[in-house]
Amino acid sequence: MATATLPKTQDTSKDFMPINGTDYIELYVGNSKQAAHFYKTAFGFQSLAYAGLETGLKDRESYVVVQDKIRLVLTSPLKSGTEIGKHIDNHGDGVKVVALWVEDATYAYNAAMERGAKSYMEPKVEEDTNGKVVRSGIYTYGETVHIFVERKDYNGTFLPGFKKWETP
Repeated sequence: MATATLPKTQDTSKDFMPINGTDYIELYVGNSKQAAHFYKTAFGFQSLAYAGLETGLKDRESYVVVQDKIRLVLTSPLKSGTEIGKHIDNHGDGVKVVALWVEDATYAYNAAMERGAKSYMEPKVEEDTNGKVVRSGIYTYGETVHIFVERKDYNGTFLPGFKKWETP
């Protein structure tokens, strides 16, 4: 029996956008503090970081929980009429961001844009006393987005603007 070989359509030996792994998953939820408690109690996640009014945010609060290599960011609006609130009104609690850990967030963004991606967030440097992170993003399907995270020059708890979340 003869076998046919399909023609190679592209060179797959070199990845045009190497991804080191998933950096975090961000869920938009109605009550981020309660959701964090649920993930900790039901699934064994641990407290990692927090951002909200105490860290200078005025429109949202986020609790970060971790289990092994899994980081979940649970984000709620602090006032009505925000993008986060509208997303929850339209879709309920759910995933908004799949953040991907890359060596170069600017390169990843440009590579995706060259291939027809729709921009969500141009490359942006975020800094605090622990260093800097570069993030950029593209739309994927529906309203879900991929954020490219470059954190090689950062040694803080999570991201600039977050503080360590210590619970009793």
